[in-house]
Amino acid sequence: MAAGITLFVLFAALIILEAPVAAALGISGVVAMVAFHAAPFSQIASSVFSQIDSFALVAIPLFIIAGSIFGKSGISRRLVNLASLLVGNVRGGLAIVLVIVSMFFAAISGSGPASVAAVGIILIPAMIAAGYDSGFTSALMAAGGSIGIIIPPSIALIIYGVISGASIERLFLGGVFPGLLVGLALIAVIRRQPDTEQMKKARRRGSLREIWTAFREAFFGLLAPLIILGGIYSGKFTATESAAVAVVYAMVVDVLIYREMDLRDVFKTLAEAGSTSAQVLIIVACASIFKYVLEEQEIASAVADALIGLSANKYVMLLLINVMLIAFGCVLDAISIFYILLPILLPVIDQLGIDRVHFGIIITVNLAIGQVTPPVGVNLFVASSISGVPLAKVSRAAVRIVAAELAALLLITYIPQLSLWLPSLIRT
Repeated sequence: MAAGITLFVLFAALIILEAPVAAALGISGVVAMVAFHAAPFSQIASSVFSQIDSFALVAIPLFIIAGSIFGKSGISRRLVNLASLLVGNVRGGLAIVLVIVSMFFAAISGSGPASVAAVGIILIPAMIAAGYDSGFTSALMAAGGSIGIIIPPSIALIIYGVISGASIERLFLGGVFPGLLVGLALIAVIRRQPDTEQMKKARRRGSLREIWTAFREAFFGLLAPLIILGGIYSGKFTATESAAVAVVYAMVVDVLIYREMDLRDVFKTLAEAGSTSAQVLIIVACASIFKYVLEEQEIASAVADALIGLSANKYVMLLLINVMLIAFGCVLDAISIFYILLPILLPVIDQLGIDRVHFGIIITVNLAIGQVTPPVGVNLFVASSISGVPLAKVSRAAVRIVAAELAALLLITYIPQLSLWLPSLIRT
């Protein structure tokens, strides 16, 4: 247990000192490994390599590349135009458009911050210009973007699948209804906003001709998730292979059809996506050292036994786990939480008879909420930087939105079929 205390205290100290999360995970893991002879020093390299030497993880940089290409193209603008023509005339229509387009872009990018950046750059200025409160607009965009890690293809679900051994294809299916439920929760918040002028204002609904024209312009973007997810669920290719297909499709559509990106733009986008991918995989590599010490020193099993000792009731335990995940989500990124907590929590949920796919959706929804909660809510920072609204104002406006997401989380937690019904229909 001394190794565990050293591991967590050193990690917490480094985080307080504002060390990069990857460095905090790696340094605390190495120190504990060497100080308590958890393994030979030479084991560090092989431990890191074994964790990142995964075919499934190849999907992460590929989905990041595909999402970046679609984000830099005109697909977001075309989707916004189509959605506005369809539902822009209802009360709070522009805000509802934001949620709908965010959910759709989630089915392309797999990343929360990427969804916020791609959709927010268009809709945040448009909503503020239309009279919507700037804090509410930014908070709603941050929450809408968080759906990007719930609806497939989700980078978070890929990492969970690699660590837990759960089928990534089944996890992708399991994220569909919960992602839609979170989106509906956001729309409910919009509909309950006070009757300010911009909420009362009815925008003109598009004519059939205008809707058809907008549909044709957005068609190739609308086709993207059908190709990516349809290929997976039909058994034509794996999640990783679908990521490669997504990259090729994104390049063909953006360079040859939409023609809003030239080769220079493509290479620049690839470089930016490569940098983002490197950051993600560095955290994965360093977190693997932390995870190795947790398992080698039997710290994870000891903490798991202690948790099970608190309650044998799985409903009470799920509530406690949700509270723990929300707390961790306020201060850590999703990847770090997966590698720190999953070795502890997986034995607990297995003993309580909770399906690993269902639990994967529960933890991912928690981490999606974490992207909207300060002080480390990454989506809040992205939305704030786009709108120019101070982070404190955005955070205050996010309170009601987070409350609605928590209500959705409880339904997802205690109604397993929301996550398990679709996976039960298809053999993967």
